[in-house]
Amino acid sequence: MADNSSTIKDSRNDEIDLLDLFRRMGRTLRQWGNALGRAFLISVVFLIKRWLPLGLSIILGVGASFLLIKTSDSSFNSDLVFRVNGTSSAEMIAYLNRLHTFCIEQNKPALADALSLKTQQVNNIGDISAFWIIDNGHDGVPDYVDYKDNHDVYDTVNIRMMDRLDVRVKINSPQELANIRDGIIKFINNEKLFQQRNIVRLRQNKEMLSRLNYDILQLDSLQKFKYFQETKNMQPKNGGQMIFLQEQKTQLIYGDIYTLYARKQSLEAVRDLYGDIVTVISDFTIPAMRANGSMYYAKKIIPTFFIATLLILILLANKKKIQEIYQKY
Repeated sequence: MADNSSTIKDSRNDEIDLLDLFRRMGRTLRQWGNALGRAFLISVVFLIKRWLPLGLSIILGVGASFLLIKTSDSSFNSDLVFRVNGTSSAEMIAYLNRLHTFCIEQNKPALADALSLKTQQVNNIGDISAFWIIDNGHDGVPDYVDYKDNHDVYDTVNIRMMDRLDVRVKINSPQELANIRDGIIKFINNEKLFQQRNIVRLRQNKEMLSRLNYDILQLDSLQKFKYFQETKNMQPKNGGQMIFLQEQKTQLIYGDIYTLYARKQSLEAVRDLYGDIVTVISDFTIPAMRANGSMYYAKKIIPTFFIATLLILILLANKKKIQEIYQKY
């Protein structure tokens, strides 16, 4: 009986401890909620009382943004999409980003030499960068450009496209985009390794086409021979009826011939459409709006002015407490 009573007491004590724990948790949550609510109300009242300086900070931010738009040079962005033939997009992106390095270093002579342009023509170029194109869902359709270079390389569903890339040019004078496109293509074509790879690719393409043409002729001859033999065998010897027993075997050759023709047409399309090291899929377009427009400056300057004004007001409101802390320590 003593053991049973002690067990009952222990279970009651456990229940009491749990109830006390829940009460304390509820009390703590209420305190946090009250503190957050009070902080929210204090913040709202603080902002309402100081609406004038905060409003002026927003107006000043808008004015500064407008001033920068008027005084700074116009900058435009335009994109060029290449299909890469005979090499990988990774190698081509690394190669093209040499131009990006020249732009960062302000090495205009090297940039002009790489693009086969005059120095005056490259003075308007702000940047040239190559980026991956991402295929969402692995369906072979390009979806977006990875301008921030933050795509997960281990993602097997949304992948980088290995046969195409995007080149973005930042320029002050969009009229030079055609010359820059030609310069970028010359820069690519001047690379000896890319030239050799493309020569090998086209030679292999030609050899494969020759072999396919030969195989198609052989199958066509075999088909004619089999048809002749089967027709001969189906002739009745004593004026009887014809028996079509070999028709299915002849039909089997048609599938092989069509398969070879499909491969041949695919290789001919590659030869005729993608004979160069790179192929322009989407050319530069003249941008309708400048990249450093009103939103470009406003989204940076207005929040900066507002936050700086808010911090100054907080410091002024707590000036005495700050002085006391300063004197104490």
